[in-house]
Amino acid sequence: MHSKSPHLFDDATRITAGDSRWQGRTSPDYWAFVGPFGGFTAAAILRALMEHPQRAGDPLALTVNFCAPIAEGAFDLDLRLVKANRSSQHWCVELSQDGREPATLATAVLAERRPSWSQAQVKMPEAKPFEKIRRYPDVAANWTRQYDFRFIEGLIDTGAGVRPQPGSAFSKLWIGDRVPRKIDALSLLAMSDAFFARIFHARGEIVPIGTVSLTTYFHADAEDLAREDISHVLGVADARIFHKSYGDQNGELWSPSGRLLATTTQMTYFKA
Repeated sequence: MHSKSPHLFDDATRITAGDSRWQGRTSPDYWAFVGPFGGFTAAAILRALMEHPQRAGDPLALTVNFCAPIAEGAFDLDLRLVKANRSSQHWCVELSQDGREPATLATAVLAERRPSWSQAQVKMPEAKPFEKIRRYPDVAANWTRQYDFRFIEGLIDTGAGVRPQPGSAFSKLWIGDRVPRKIDALSLLAMSDAFFARIFHARGEIVPIGTVSLTTYFHADAEDLAREDISHVLGVADARIFHKSYGDQNGELWSPSGRLLATTTQMTYFKA
């Protein structure tokens, strides 16, 4: 049997183990306007954690704080297991380049999830099937070309000019890799940052933005995701406030079967 070449996402987020630091490299395919797509950076960090020999459990929560721009090229990851107990691990990760101060700081919680009482307090939003919605056309940023966006509500329209009154920041859409790839924790994390900036929707124009802090909570482990066996998720995202150069964002990622897989929040800098 011939081995398949790695998916572009896996090739781009490949991490090499070192003595005290692990190494990765930015990818032009996942480049945003002035640096790597934040979801790519988060996924590379999580991949290093998942491949670390001390790792135990699946991702439960991951926070990434983007402290400074990440330049094109190689980067180092300093991984430190801060605390571990019978069911969870707490990690800190620093991303730096050329021996300089960290450009990104991350904290992660990994947990061994055990069978327990289970009940969902929310239901999946109604949505037309993925196959019945037209794919959103490519936009300028390279990273968006690696995804298949299919908007149900909140289609972004920046061609009509700035709105006289702010519009809704809400959107509902299917998200999948452009070349289909089975959803796992890494791609789920990346997709949690794949929503377009909420201010684009509210103002109807593209303005300079940058994610400052991203947190994703996982509600499914590796076994759950393997059982779902999916290549796209339903995403809903909204914002509550834009104030003095910063705005929030909250989102949910659902499997087509109606299972909530992840929730996410972030703070974004904007200039408008």
